[in-house]
Amino acid sequence: MTDVTTGGGPGAATPAYLIRGVRVLGAEPTDLLLAGGVVAEAGHGLAARGARVVDGDGLVALPGLVDLHTHLREPGREDAETVESGSRAAALGGYTAVCAMANTSPVADTAGVVEQVWRLGREAGLVDVQPIGAVTVGLAGERLAELGAMAESAARVRIFSDDGHCVADPRLMRRALEYVKAFDGVIAQHAEEPRLTEGAQMHEGEVSTRLGLTGWPAVAEEAIIARDVLLAEHVGSRLHVCHLSTAGSVEVLRHAKKRGVRVTAEVTPHHLLLTDERAASYDPVFKVNPPLRTAADVTALRAALVEGIIDIVATDHAPHALEDKECEWAYARPGMLGLETALSVLLDVLGERWDLIAERMSRTPARIAGLAEHGRNPAPGVPANLTLVDPAARRTIDPGEQASRSRNTPYAGLTLPGRIVATFLRGEPTVLDGKAVR
Repeated sequence: MTDVTTGGGPGAATPAYLIRGVRVLGAEPTDLLLAGGVVAEAGHGLAARGARVVDGDGLVALPGLVDLHTHLREPGREDAETVESGSRAAALGGYTAVCAMANTSPVADTAGVVEQVWRLGREAGLVDVQPIGAVTVGLAGERLAELGAMAESAARVRIFSDDGHCVADPRLMRRALEYVKAFDGVIAQHAEEPRLTEGAQMHEGEVSTRLGLTGWPAVAEEAIIARDVLLAEHVGSRLHVCHLSTAGSVEVLRHAKKRGVRVTAEVTPHHLLLTDERAASYDPVFKVNPPLRTAADVTALRAALVEGIIDIVATDHAPHALEDKECEWAYARPGMLGLETALSVLLDVLGERWDLIAERMSRTPARIAGLAEHGRNPAPGVPANLTLVDPAARRTIDPGEQASRSRNTPYAGLTLPGRIVATFLRGEPTVLDGKAVR
């Protein structure tokens, strides 16, 4: 029997947890002992004096999920979300790390702002919050932000993005790629040629024609991706494509990867499940950027995710205050919640393909972001960042039960598979029995 320290006062060691009979990535049941911030032991019939026991019967253990694309809104729009509320939503969704986008107010384009977000994440202590820095000052697309200062700050920023805005100037994009190459950074592009999407309300196609709404053509995304993979190839730098959404973009990416371009890409849960037909309701909850596409696009995105042409799933969790969503379609802000439902959507789309889910939602995003403590399968000596899932559970999504300050989920009323039972960050539970611990 192993002796473990359970603590009990200020500065005491983290209590140990013994998870009995859990299936790691769907394999045969085993026991996991979490102590000292790591998986201390794995095997059958483990015992540990003083450890708190978690019943893992019927549950699957995954490496803690990592989201490369989260909007936490703080500073500036705390009415929609805060670092703490977004972190709680992430933990309830099975995440142990999230990358916070830069379109806050003020914009995260200086070392001071990214350090503020990083410290707020540490204070919340629910997930590791890794800030993403802006590529350009104020997201204006005119001059580079303080990329080096943000990289050298306490936040150690490695991903930079003007998400919500495209870095449309090719000279500026080239300079950004050249700059971050020095420290193996990543430019994450919001691929949208703005001159092709002026006034756009939804995907350009049969449905937009029928509804009389200005369309957002697929080529506006595909043209920027094609340009940027050429720039990344020329510079030899790392490019990441945010929220890829069209079948044509998949083919551009496929061609680039065959040539060895250092490019990765993400797809959102909503682009894997929902189509532009949802816009026919004129419900602004379905307004998003890039827009929901056609059924053919959804099919192509799913196939590309399985094949590995698309590297990861990222939520693009975009909370909005009620007044920004509960209004006429034309005036509504684009964006959807995603953190608390992403794994359920993937289970609905892919089924119980646990290793593939772990690769796309944990291991690969952790590698892209350089989060060495995350994205590692539960095993002895590995940091105890993991989530326990009940695959047999089904739940009907109720916006009022979500931890986010906002309610703009596109899945309200849908019944989806899977339930997060527990999430552990460095061996400490942030979620137990499906409820946030703090």
